[in-house]
Amino acid sequence: MLVVMRHDATARDIDAVVDTIREMGYDARPIPGKQRTAIGLIGNDGKVNADRIEALNGVLEIIHVSQPYKQVSREWKEEATVITLDNGTRIGAGEVAVMAGPCSVEGEAQIIGIAHRLRDQGATILRGGAYKPRTSPYSFQGMGVDGLKLLARAREETGMAIVTEAIDADSLDRVAEYADIVQIGARNMQNFSLLRRAGRAGKPVLLKRGMAATIKDLLLSAEYLLAEGNGNVILCERGVRGFDTHTRNLLDLTAIPVVKSLSHLPIIADPSHGTGIRSKVIPMARAAVAAGADGLMIEVHPDPERAMSDGAQSLYPDQFAEMMEQISVIAHAIGRSLVPPLVPVEEGVPQLA
Repeated sequence: MLVVMRHDATARDIDAVVDTIREMGYDARPIPGKQRTAIGLIGNDGKVNADRIEALNGVLEIIHVSQPYKQVSREWKEEATVITLDNGTRIGAGEVAVMAGPCSVEGEAQIIGIAHRLRDQGATILRGGAYKPRTSPYSFQGMGVDGLKLLARAREETGMAIVTEAIDADSLDRVAEYADIVQIGARNMQNFSLLRRAGRAGKPVLLKRGMAATIKDLLLSAEYLLAEGNGNVILCERGVRGFDTHTRNLLDLTAIPVVKSLSHLPIIADPSHGTGIRSKVIPMARAAVAAGADGLMIEVHPDPERAMSDGAQSLYPDQFAEMMEQISVIAHAIGRSLVPPLVPVEEGVPQLA
């Protein structure tokens, strides 16, 4: 339930509503807006006596939220959530943010070298797995903390923000220590204990859609993060299981406008996992931008044939540069732009142009 305050409601009016809701046994969360403040009632079991709240000074109206997810919905917060990273990258503000890098951190030369190339080509966020949940227990599982340290060094040298995946509670604590964005992968989308912990980690969270998850499932998983007080959540469409064998997954681009109509959270697309085939990545990246995605997550490797994971879907650096040129044209055609590239400053720390 949402309590919408009048535009001239005072701070004392808002505090009175919050106190009343808490006296009724629920939690209250004020949501300041440009014109007025709304107050979200959390823990609603459907038996709330709205009459007591409606009679309070400054209350304009009460809106009953019909969806099972509350805080992620447009009814709860109409304005789009914008997440700003330390290097100036904004996600959800209308610009297209690009996250790029190898599937796995494989060594110092690999990750540092590709970070510099990607930064020069316009990416502002570096992706790379230090912990890798693999289908086979015999596949490369990642470098762990050593990989996180290499990512941190790449950030120091290039100014790029870091996004990397946490696969359990222990790795989440380590990832939160090193990364700018904590990624929760498709396999863990409904690992609710991990989601709660990520919601308390104090870092933005990138939540990937599960391989057989509906959009409602994705939004309910995001609700776990917001319920723990973390409003900096980025959703990611990365493809769902289909019956056709020509691609690894079915990249559901309709999820982008659907999510934007239902939720205030930003949503990006991952055409690398969404297709699993290098030649399909650029066309689907173009389509995702045209569909309104707030960003892209692209796998790029300096030598895909020798990649320790997901080489078949990783772009060569030259292909990534080509993709950046093409999506820039598409973005401008629909009145958008890419996040400005990072450029060196006098102190040696790159920042947005």
